[in-house]
Amino acid sequence: MVRAFIMVKLGATEYMGLTKSVLGNVSKIPGVIKAHAIFGRYDVIAEVEVKDLSELSRLTQDKLRAILGVFSTETFICHE
Repeated sequence: MVRAFIMVKLGATEYMGLTKSVLGNVSKIPGVIKAHAIFGRYDVIAEVEVKDLSELSRLTQDKLRAILGVFSTETFICHE
């Protein structure tokens, strides 16, 4: 199993009003354990657990980045 934290940045012009929508969509992705709106450089953090790195890549590339309002992501993979 691979556990990771994915930081999500929303587009600057899209930020207002979309945080709840993006958070709801992120929470529905299979493999997402928890998702929270946060303050700082990023707008959303998602804790995920998947079977391998290929599944993590699909989750990030195909599902998370396809959500309207997501500008960029940064993934932190846990090693223990």
